[in-house]
Order: sequence, then structure tokens, then C-alpha cells
Amino acid sequence: MDEPEKLDRIVEARMKLKARFEEKMRSTPSVADSKPMGKGSPNRHGMPVTPVGQTLTLKWPVLDLGVHPELPLDKWRLVIDGAVEHPLRLTWNDFMALPQTEDTSDFHCVTTWSKLNMPWKGVRLMDLAALVHPKETATHIMCYGYDTYTTNISLEEALKPDVLLVHTFEDKPLPKEHGGPVRMITPQLYAWKGSKWIKRIEFLTQNKLGFWEERGYSNTAYPWRNDRYS
Repeated sequence: MDEPEKLDRIVEARMKLKARFEEKMRSTPSVADSKPMGKGSPNRHGMPVTPVGQTLTLKWPVLDLGVHPELPLDKWRLVIDGAVEHPLRLTWNDFMALPQTEDTSDFHCVTTWSKLNMPWKGVRLMDLAALVHPKETATHIMCYGYDTYTTNISLEEALKPDVLLVHTFEDKPLPKEHGGPVRMITPQLYAWKGSKWIKRIEFLTQNKLGFWEERGYSNTAYPWRNDRYS
């Protein structure tokens, strides 16, 4: 399959997925909440600048499980499997050959800081999902990091256009301490929902708890509802 044909197929599958989950996406809190909890002048999505309980920072604090994996690009792999029609195993070159998206979004950490207007480049999770064709029974994903981290996300959140697997920040390769070479970002959820050093995305037919969710953190993680803990 040549590149234009491959791109056409991704776009077609992306549109089908979007149509399948569009109503659920419109009902999510970051889109539908008429009274978000926060402060400041309106920002993107019609929300205030910061969710309730958050403080703005210019720095980008480092939080993880204490493990920073060594991941040469020629050894990095991304597996996408589970409740899908076409499981995939991508090399770095495969990943970089996919449609690339540039976006600027905010980053809300459950430990009460927010960093705004962060410029990213990466691959939309929607486009990865379009490649593997999630089964009709799929409802969630589980993300796995090379550091053994796991976290769960509903498909209506995971398939939003600002959910990216990013490899570039501020026009430079994503730093290792922030999850490089590739991490996931979830701008409309607390940032723990975006796995650093991501290595696998498993599509699930029912919800399953990840690392912090098993330890009392929220399944849903909506910053605009102060949704930190279960």
C-alpha cells in the first residue's frame, strides 16, 4: 500500500470512529459542563484558565515511579492490541511515518499545578485506533509504560483530537524525564492519565483499573470537576 492510499484509509477509519463516539464525546464534562469549577478568564473549551484547586506554574515538574527507562529509538516499540480487528506492532520509523499532528494544550497535574499553552507534536490516538479498528465491544483502553506504569481511559476521552502520543515539545525531542521518546497526553483529564514511556495500548471490553486507580485515584479524572479521587 502506497502512502497516499494508507493516509486515505486512516482518514476514512478516523471518520467512522468519530461518528461512532461523537455523541459520547459531546456529553463529556470538558465539553458539556455549563458550570466548570475553576478560576480566571475563559480559555479553550470555554473553561476558566485553571480548574479548581490548581496553581499555574512556568516550570514543568517531574513526577514518575522513580524509573527512567533507557529507550534507544531503534529498540522502541509500540504494541496496540486487545479488542481490535488488526493488532499492530510499530517501530520508531513506522510511528514517525504516520500522520503527524501539532497542537497546543494545557497540562493539569493532580498534585495541584497546571502548565498552560504547551506546544506538542505527535500522533493522534484517534489515528492509531483507526489503524487497528476497535471492535464494537471496545469501551476503554489501558496504557502501559516501559516503567511498568498503567492507566485506564474511556474511549470517548481517548479518541478526542487533542489526545496525542507526543515525541516533540517546543520543537525539540521530548525529554527523557518527561517520558521521551514518546508519552501520551490527555489535556482534558488530569495528566496521570497520559502514560510516560508508552509501550502498549490495549483496547478493553470493560473498564480495568490502572496503577493509580488501584490506589484510590479517580477512574475518570476530570479536572473541571475536581475529580481527583474515587
